[in-house]
Amino acid sequence: MSPDSSLSTEERASKSRLREVGLLFLKLGVIGFGGPAAHIAMMEDEVVRRRGWLPRGQFLDLVGATNLIPGPNSTEMAIHLGYLRAGWRGLLLAGAAFILPATSISLLLAWLYVRLGQLPEAAPLLAGIKPAVLAIIAGAIWRLGRHAVHGVRLLVLALAVLIGGLLAVNPLLLLLGGGAIGALLLLSAPGTDDSSDSRGIGGGAAALGWLAGSFAASLRALQEAPGISLLSLAGFFLKVGSVLYGSGYLLVAFLEQDLVRGFGWLTEPQLLDAIAVGQFTPGPVLSTAAFVGYLLAGLPGGVVATAAIFAPSFFFVALLSRVLPQLRKSVLAGAFLDAVNACAVALMLAVLIRLGQAALQDLDTVGIALAAALAHLRWQVSALWLVLAGGALGFLLL
Repeated sequence: MSPDSSLSTEERASKSRLREVGLLFLKLGVIGFGGPAAHIAMMEDEVVRRRGWLPRGQFLDLVGATNLIPGPNSTEMAIHLGYLRAGWRGLLLAGAAFILPATSISLLLAWLYVRLGQLPEAAPLLAGIKPAVLAIIAGAIWRLGRHAVHGVRLLVLALAVLIGGLLAVNPLLLLLGGGAIGALLLLSAPGTDDSSDSRGIGGGAAALGWLAGSFAASLRALQEAPGISLLSLAGFFLKVGSVLYGSGYLLVAFLEQDLVRGFGWLTEPQLLDAIAVGQFTPGPVLSTAAFVGYLLAGLPGGVVATAAIFAPSFFFVALLSRVLPQLRKSVLAGAFLDAVNACAVALMLAVLIRLGQAALQDLDTVGIALAAALAHLRWQVSALWLVLAGGALGFLLL
């Protein structure tokens, strides 16, 4: 008799969903090169287009909302998707599975770095993977954009945010400002239904208030750290994880300001090497914390730093899972979220343009990008095979 034979149909379905969540996000954690925009594109390809876990509109709501809370966006997307698919256990499992590969690789590289004094060479691999990742991001922008940017008002808003993104305007400012302006534009449109009851509007306003207030509250938690210990290390990375808005790349600014110039825990060369690890490992950029923690306090330091910097993401997503349904019940908050979704797609396009300028350096990289785009958009080749093929071509051609 199999171990599952005594379980009810519902219990077997729950166990199957958990296994599915764990395997999917472990895979995405292994192949997730290219940063948050690429990760979200891969998730959209897997959970919306291939598996049908949720409709594209709901996925867009998650993209927009996770951009408004502290923490690494793609990790929080993984956590929330796990929750929607398999409940609270799915929330924990999806986040852990997505984080684990990058953290493990970072710790291994830190161990080698301490012993060898330098990092392994991975330039050819990355040079081939990056153009393939561009195709994955472009596919997601095309699919999400068709759903999010509907009507002239949202198109104009998205173009304005795209220009702001290319000019390096703060992403959070673009999202909040674009959401507010877009909501006013949408609610002023002829035929807008503003007949929702006051409780729906009140719930949406309260939800928006919490989202705005979380930034101020988390800033108050940031304070100076004492000398190096596991406790002080945990305190520093816990506070950073609580105030990290917009992108995991903002971590670099905190590391340079506090650990190098403020506390003197790291040297400039060590910081540059830590940044490099975040660039050429898959998964979330915040896995850099594992590398830094290992340098400062060995394996326990790497584990503590990782757990501390990602812990706030689980907390914020748990709160967001309660707040987001209220946003959609209110006409005001729903219009705000529609506008934020359009802004989020525009910011993804700005990221794609900047990444393209850096990754497409010659005819070989352009050829890899075009071939990957054709395979992904025309023949629906999955992100896994595109990343593997891009890496192989990088070794052969570059």
